[in-house]
Amino acid sequence: MTDTSDPVSANAADRRAVEHLLGRPLSQTWPTGALAPGSRVRVVRDPDWDGPWQVEFTGTIDAMGAPEPAQHAQALTGELLYWVTFDAPQYDCDGCGPYRKARIGGRYLRAEP
Repeated sequence: MTDTSDPVSANAADRRAVEHLLGRPLSQTWPTGALAPGSRVRVVRDPDWDGPWQVEFTGTIDAMGAPEPAQHAQALTGELLYWVTFDAPQYDCDGCGPYRKARIGGRYLRAEP
């Protein structure tokens, strides 16, 4: 079992698990103009629906994988998906969780000072 109290080994285990599920390696090529790894962010709620998270909260852009273009029908043009590690575990709008990290669309992220 991986020791999740060590952020480095937890991050490596997270990366291996995600790459296994995706069936491909996570990109490490950081797009120009993207929020940098280690950036502090606030995850915000969408003004048009009750989500994607139950509350707004803070976290850090995670270097586990570089931001990648969103590939779904509701994605905004040029929207990137970021890995964000949460300051405290969070529940999504459906009540699932708690999650300690997730891939979140750039439209739901606001840079923190």
